[in-house]
Amino acid sequence: MSWRERLRALRMDVTPLRESRDFRLLFLAGTVFYLGGMVSYVAIPYQIYTLTGSNFAVGAIGLVELVPLVVFGLYGGALADHVDRRRLLIWTGVAQASFIAVLAVNAFRDAPSVWVIFVVSGFLASSSSLQRPSREALMPRTVRHDQITAANNLTSLGMQIGVLVGPAIGGLLVAYVGIGWCFVVDICGLSVASLLYVAMRPYPHREETTPPSLAGIGQGLRYAFSRRDLLGTYLVDITAMLLALPVVLFPALAEEVFSRPEVLGLLYSAETVGALLATALSGWTSRVHHHGRAIVVAAAAYGACVGMAGLMPSIWLVGVFLMLSGAADMVSAVFRGTVWNQTIPENMRGRLAGIEMLSYSLGPLGGQVRAGVTADLWTVRGAIVSGGFACVAGVGATALALRDFWSYDARTDAHAVAERRARQLAGESIDPA
Repeated sequence: MSWRERLRALRMDVTPLRESRDFRLLFLAGTVFYLGGMVSYVAIPYQIYTLTGSNFAVGAIGLVELVPLVVFGLYGGALADHVDRRRLLIWTGVAQASFIAVLAVNAFRDAPSVWVIFVVSGFLASSSSLQRPSREALMPRTVRHDQITAANNLTSLGMQIGVLVGPAIGGLLVAYVGIGWCFVVDICGLSVASLLYVAMRPYPHREETTPPSLAGIGQGLRYAFSRRDLLGTYLVDITAMLLALPVVLFPALAEEVFSRPEVLGLLYSAETVGALLATALSGWTSRVHHHGRAIVVAAAAYGACVGMAGLMPSIWLVGVFLMLSGAADMVSAVFRGTVWNQTIPENMRGRLAGIEMLSYSLGPLGGQVRAGVTADLWTVRGAIVSGGFACVAGVGATALALRDFWSYDARTDAHAVAERRARQLAGESIDPA
């Protein structure tokens, strides 16, 4: 195979964007949603840090969001298996825009209230947790089964575009016009995303549904924990985010360690640049079948790169290793999403999406608290380095404990084969271009 053919084989597959109008709408909605959200993501911790001067206070945002994420994530998943998922996306988007408006009003005050930021962050976590399972569960309905890996890559690309551009905009707004305008941009993004959801066609449930209940949530939890392949995806991600996530320390890293507050946007964007590069060269991912192994290797590489970033003497070398960590994290996320979307039955997808959301939300929230406390008790560099290399050990231990996850093969796995057959029998239909 020539080098040109090898490069073509790495090129990202954009077939879902060409063939499905509704997937295009989801892609665009996700992009603007994350763009606006990441502007606020920069603004909220920076505002708390400037008002309090405490790394722990910044990390404590995670504590405020913890209970809403658990409660409304599970309930939102059960709700997504019963109500119109598209309609739920619309109204939860409106709710989030309303809460962000409160943060904007507070930020424009002469003396912003810290308690308002914490209270509204809890409400934002609640509405976001209600929304996300429906978005995750709806995506596979908009593409064919054999396009799911490509759709995961494209969904990741849209998110990364928003995540890359959002912090850069947020950093500029914070520096030159004020934190309040960050929230105004987020409101605009949420409004556009909600209108794009309105433009999608309805996706009625294919089977009879039951109202959300504790029994239904319990059924979803039992199903998730009965499958070691799913359990592996959850535990690896939680381990990596809990131990290695460095994002909460970026304000202190920029101001205290390097005395370069103007590089804050660079720190927030570096991982996303790596993820974008990995996504652009993601054509190979559709040819991988041992998804468990790919997730383990990628998550361990993520931790190693974060640990190395904490050791670097130059802010630019820190950025390089953060970029490599972002590439590794993207690969892990794509294969986790592929396992979920190719193996979970339609009537369980909302509840399992709620559980999945907890797995990749609780880890970062706990990671924020861990990193903030470690930095305050030790040093910022120490918190980053120790977390990164602890992640490598934790991911390896998880792989050893869940050997079935390591040996997962999408071609022969019983759940993957059953879901592929079910979609064929149902007669897959996507909204044409």
